[in-house]
Amino acid sequence: MARTSHRERRLLRILSIPMFLLALTCVYPIFFSVNNALKTNRNYILDRFGVVSDFTFDNFVQAWTRSNLDSYFWNSVIVTVGAVALLLLVSSLAGFALAVLRFPMRKLVFIVILASLMIPVQVVLVPFYQTIIGLGLLNTRIGLILSYTAFFLPFSVYLMTAFYAGLPRELVEAARIDGARLLQVWWTIMLPLGKPALITLGILNTLYCWNDVLISLLVLQDERTLMVGIAALRGEYTTNVPLLSAGIVLAAAPIVILYVVFQRRIVNGIAVGAVKG
Repeated sequence: MARTSHRERRLLRILSIPMFLLALTCVYPIFFSVNNALKTNRNYILDRFGVVSDFTFDNFVQAWTRSNLDSYFWNSVIVTVGAVALLLLVSSLAGFALAVLRFPMRKLVFIVILASLMIPVQVVLVPFYQTIIGLGLLNTRIGLILSYTAFFLPFSVYLMTAFYAGLPRELVEAARIDGARLLQVWWTIMLPLGKPALITLGILNTLYCWNDVLISLLVLQDERTLMVGIAALRGEYTTNVPLLSAGIVLAAAPIVILYVVFQRRIVNGIAVGAVKG
């Protein structure tokens, strides 16, 4: 047993080397962005990879005010919160129906939803854009919220269906015997039990909506979202890299804070979802 324990420790030490290098590749871009965001443009040109010595927060002020990132930020917040809330509501109801209820062509509907996951977004951009124009949703936040809901709904429905399918069916049958309606069963039983999956799904959809550029660029052309505004900080011939880095840090900060706050819930939700799936 001592030899086995020694071999396991040696194996863990060997495996820790590539894991450390992988973690370094994830941490270094964050350090690079923060480090350059605190430099002036002149200091960056003179020493691009050196550690900053004279700190300045002027890049953050310029990015937030002069580059209109403040208005872009609130556009992203409103659109992301609205889309995530709508996705959680619709996917939870659809997952409950597909996993618990028995109705004609239920499996066919689920297969169609799974098949839609295989369709790239770029393939449907032209009909999608024509539909947005035809419905009068161009340059509206509601149009972008509905667009995010449409594109990210198949995966959300799949995840909630897989989670609800792993719950004991006797819970639903007992509630129905007690006289509960279907919406009451969903609200009082399925929704509380599905909280781990809903939290995980909410975090994933927040990342998708917050980091999106393509769909936002098509729908919200007059009022940009944060990621589109940061992409616009790149110049045609030259780019103020410290200013661009400051914008990237401002855009990534809410997501990093969200992950730090809900880190344990995210991990538990993914683990529970994997077991129940």
